Amino acid sequence: MPKDGGIGASTKRREDIRFLTGNGNYTDDINLRGQAYVHFLRSDVAHGRLNKVDTRTAESMPGVLRIFTGADFEAVGGLPCGWQVTDRFGEVMQEPGHPVLARGKVRHVGDPIAAVVAETYAQARDAAEAIELDIEELPAVVDMKKALEAGAPLVHDELKNNLCYDWGFVEENKGAVDEAFAKAAHVTTLELINNRLVANPMEPRVAVGDFNRSTGDSTLYTTSQNPHVIRLLMGAFVLGIPEHKLRVVAPDVGGGFGSKIFHYAEEAFCTFAAKALNRPVKWTSSRSEAFMTDAHGRDHVTKIELALDAENNFTAVRTDTYANMGAYLSTFAPSVPTWLHGTLMAGNYRTPLIYVNVKAVFTNTVPVDAYRGAGRPEATYQLERVIDKAARELRVDPIALRRQNFITQFPYATPVAVEYDTGDYHATMDKLEEIADFGGFEARREASAAKGKLRGLGINCYIEACGIAPSNLVGQLGARAGLYESATVRVNATGGLVVMTGSHSHGQGHETSFAQVVAEMIGIDANMVEIVHGDTANTPMGMGTYGSRSIAVGGSAMVRATEKIINKAKKIAAHLMEASEADIELKDGKFSVAGTDKSVAWGDVTLAAYVPHNYPLADIEPGLEETAFYDPSNFTYPSGAYACEVEVDPDTGKVTIERFAAADDFGNIINPMIVSGQVHGGIGQGIGQALLESCVYDENGQLQTGSYMDYAMPRADDVPFYQVDHSCQTPCTHNPLGVKGCGEAGAIGSPPAVVNAVIDALQRSGRNITHIDMPLSPSRVWQAMQG
Repeated sequence: MPKDGGIGASTKRREDIRFLTGNGNYTDDINLRGQAYVHFLRSDVAHGRLNKVDTRTAESMPGVLRIFTGADFEAVGGLPCGWQVTDRFGEVMQEPGHPVLARGKVRHVGDPIAAVVAETYAQARDAAEAIELDIEELPAVVDMKKALEAGAPLVHDELKNNLCYDWGFVEENKGAVDEAFAKAAHVTTLELINNRLVANPMEPRVAVGDFNRSTGDSTLYTTSQNPHVIRLLMGAFVLGIPEHKLRVVAPDVGGGFGSKIFHYAEEAFCTFAAKALNRPVKWTSSRSEAFMTDAHGRDHVTKIELALDAENNFTAVRTDTYANMGAYLSTFAPSVPTWLHGTLMAGNYRTPLIYVNVKAVFTNTVPVDAYRGAGRPEATYQLERVIDKAARELRVDPIALRRQNFITQFPYATPVAVEYDTGDYHATMDKLEEIADFGGFEARREASAAKGKLRGLGINCYIEACGIAPSNLVGQLGARAGLYESATVRVNATGGLVVMTGSHSHGQGHETSFAQVVAEMIGIDANMVEIVHGDTANTPMGMGTYGSRSIAVGGSAMVRATEKIINKAKKIAAHLMEASEADIELKDGKFSVAGTDKSVAWGDVTLAAYVPHNYPLADIEPGLEETAFYDPSNFTYPSGAYACEVEVDPDTGKVTIERFAAADDFGNIINPMIVSGQVHGGIGQGIGQALLESCVYDENGQLQTGSYMDYAMPRADDVPFYQVDHSCQTPCTHNPLGVKGCGEAGAIGSPPAVVNAVIDALQRSGRNITHIDMPLSPSRVWQAMQG
């Protein structure tokens, strides 16, 4: 059993004390002396030419300090894209400008045109309504395939068309893949949609800009998942502020789900305006603004084909996908449908040949970027749905078909350029069959039938690549940033530690689990370890939190820094006990000389580090503080198997999830309770995508789902109690903790399980329905049942 507070203990999250007692410090809680407020005037048309922005009347209104338009930012850079994709013809993607405030044209509903800064928010809003606009409305393009037709309206006039890139992977496999399909004994084809989603974190985005005239320093307080990256992008590429003159602070952040990774125009504006006005400037998003300005997720239209031989072995996979970029390229948008999606199309299976084609398209909609899972849910959904369809066409058990094609030898190099280091997919499927009680399904189905309901069982498997790495590889693939992580460990004289990490916590429980890691290594109480994050002024340069990378990459950096601390402390302990350093052991917070009863406590050694009376300074310099940067050599590859049971009401089409089981392999587990919570949350989001959520635009580019009245978020009664297990552990082989990511797994594995269950219910009732696109709303299911 793990000791209290160490690795493997289900320690309660220490940060929850302040959250549950109302003492969290969120960005909107920050109010600076003399701050002004900003309101953005946003476009209410999806595509239009800005002929006039007349601010004269608005400028004279009470409380107005200044009104900014695109003309004020002509000497300022646009928002940068952090990843460049090269297409299958060797050409780099088309990369249009992304201005802070619109110049010349507006390109989606919500595009900011002007910003009013006033003494109060109400005054800023009132003045914005007085700005006179002359917008020549232009035809909008929303449908991706229509956007690529000859004569389609151009989202960006400076581009030759609306195609960002036409990416093929692995391009040299294409001929062999086509040949495999021509020779296949059976081919299953499926066309499907990964519906567009809005992240909807609990806390909307906020930005507070401040400027110190005496020092020339700018500070931005923002709701960000990676403050160091915001400092780099905004300082170097947008506003031209040297990094040492720019501080970015992300305090408590109420959820992100990917939508707070990116650099947004509002952050750059508030920083710019604070300097221009020499006073703090604050913006807080309304929920309506969030719907039309936060980066959206998913939005892929795909045709996938699976080829099998006469023995039902997978021989090839071929996909064609249209991926929506929206009106501009968000920070990491180009990487999501390509390197985070195409590289996962092998799934858990031995498929020797794979070819993935992705056409990324500009449309007059909100930009699309990473959302929990980022490319991996899209890949898993395609693959697991087509495998389920193939099993039905071949009239074989869907579990047996998967088991037959599982990868069993590791490491395993896939045909899509990644190498799985460890895994045991049969073990996770065995565990799933146990916890999901497949043997009792028929009795439950009969009980549902007695109530007039159709019951179905859906299963799927997933594998995820997370902790994206290494930097030199992703750099070759187009990343414009390194993907390492950092940590500084500072030991106080009395033995307590402060760990400063480049990873940011916005719900993951870092302050608890990171402390457990360091405490375990030294053998002290976890309460002696403080975790500091979110402020570029007092943390080392790090790349932030996303892609299930925190413990695998950030935690590994902490391990390396702590190892340096321990090694130096052993030298001090050796001098104190007049022993050889090679004989010093550290256990349970005590240094001892191997084979003797000599020992010295951790606190005595740390005090000696700062009061160096008992060892020569020529050998060991005072103090105990170390920094480490960790750049992983590979992704981590968590995997699992999920099962969902649903009831379908044949009269209304309503789907109710009755049971849900998840068996995951996350490698070594730091805090089981936190891991289970991450899985619960991810499954809830996946159920939301499968049954409820869909961001919809009309043909004119007007957002039809711009509030919770129109966008259906899952509620407590939409999800069941989950059966979650993560006892199947194959530790990662290439990081010091043996951990794999866990934060996105639930959102990756759950959508296909839910959809497979609904299709199973309908097929068991004699209806030949092979697919329904997400979300499986009552109306869609009912219409499918009507033929």
